[in-house]
Amino acid sequence: MNCAINKIKNFKLSLLDRFVLSQVMAATLVCLILFIIVWIAPETLFKIIKKILSDRITILTGIKMLILEVPKVLAKAIPVGILLGSIFTFDRLSKNSELSILRGIGISFNRIMLPVIYFGCFLSIFCYFVNDKLVPIASQKLGESKGGGSHFVYIVENPDKTPKQNIIVSNFTPETIYDIKVMNFSSEKYTDATTFKSIVFAPTTTKEKDCWMLHNAIIYEIDSNGIYKNIIHKDNYPILQENNQAQEVYDLMLNTTRKERVFTNSQISKYAKLLKKANFSDEYRYFKTKLYQRYLHPLTCILFAIIGCMLGFAPPRSQRLVGFTVAVGIIFGYYITLPFFDLLAQKAVLPPIIAASFPIIIFIVSIFLIKKAKDL
Repeated sequence: MNCAINKIKNFKLSLLDRFVLSQVMAATLVCLILFIIVWIAPETLFKIIKKILSDRITILTGIKMLILEVPKVLAKAIPVGILLGSIFTFDRLSKNSELSILRGIGISFNRIMLPVIYFGCFLSIFCYFVNDKLVPIASQKLGESKGGGSHFVYIVENPDKTPKQNIIVSNFTPETIYDIKVMNFSSEKYTDATTFKSIVFAPTTTKEKDCWMLHNAIIYEIDSNGIYKNIIHKDNYPILQENNQAQEVYDLMLNTTRKERVFTNSQISKYAKLLKKANFSDEYRYFKTKLYQRYLHPLTCILFAIIGCMLGFAPPRSQRLVGFTVAVGIIFGYYITLPFFDLLAQKAVLPPIIAASFPIIIFIVSIFLIKKAKDL
């Protein structure tokens, strides 16, 4: 154990490692900057400039908004940067016959690209941090997590899974729930229909510690024939009083309008559990897929580093455009198909873990195919 620790402490990059690493880092940085500019410039920058010119925001606010957009793009740009950066570096080394010379003196291709793989590991950790911490913070500051919205529906079930209450919210903010309707189901069972014993309307509702409190509620009592038999006014009418239901349903309601990027990984995990408990199957599968993607997406930094090195390697006089064309196809294919796999998981065509890991599996297979095709 001590011997292994000493080896790690005494490990030093060789002159070749430092040279290759410095070239890849410089190329990756340039590619990152270009990708961020290209991604932000067409739409986001135009919208911000338009708001500034119409006096809706100040120039300082516009600059802050532009800066806060960077983390969202950076999470996507990091794998792209290492892919293009490694291709550019190894393409130049191939063009100058440096790779051929190094292989000729007995240095294997795997050894040459080792520092690039280390760099890809570092970027994968950084990419995970960006997705888990920076993107949610930036999204919250941009106002994407206010939690306000309209039309939320939740069905409260009895222990035997029969419906107990149907809660319909017309509008809400984190502080107040507006225009709520509560349909209380009757315990009488019919073969062809479900009846209500009462319907409750309230203009405003607040979430208390252990319940939702409907204010100025109007209760319409209904008989077994479906006819109103009595109307009752109550200043306060509590609902969702059992087993921490008030907090769980409140969290579900607020999060229904929030985008996935405002959640940290732990928040996505907790929210997915709430969705599963509430039997929101489609939403549960979607967020479960997004959670797996949060863990698997950083791995593309390592895989793209390897693929980039392989695509960049070519005989000195061979066609140079092929590797970059394949790289562009990989980038577009990866990001364009992600929503498609999200949809497959959401509609239960694929399990979330398969939908999230399918691109990773494809990239791993691609590495073996490229290695075999180029005889590396």
